Amino acid sequence: MPLSEQEQRLLEEMERNLYRNDADFVQAVGGVRGRRPNYRAIVLGVLLAVAGAGALIAGVASQLLVIGVIGFALMFAGVLVAITPSKRGAVTAAPSEPSTAGRGRATSGGSFMDRMNERWDRRQDDQG
Repeated sequence: MPLSEQEQRLLEEMERNLYRNDADFVQAVGGVRGRRPNYRAIVLGVLLAVAGAGALIAGVASQLLVIGVIGFALMFAGVLVAITPSKRGAVTAAPSEPSTAGRGRATSGGSFMDRMNERWDRRQDDQG
């Protein structure tokens, strides 16, 4: 069931207000688009975490506190390395106001949500 014109205007106004007033929320929910994961950092982090787990177990087995603490620190550092996003190829932040200039044309790239939004916009333009 399509939305009435009043409902569409209300929805667009709410969306504009969300982008205007809650830019931090939109950026946090939207995430960074176009950035690929750094597989090298993930592999290094996993290897550090596994080595740390081994050192922790060895420290517990040999009852040496220093080796256990070093193992825990290695595990912690490995997890941080694996989950911290890289700073290479930084992508600009999301725009503060949604753009309506490209509504009529389809783009081949973009994220899944961008493509869904474009399809929705085209569908609404065709019905209205």
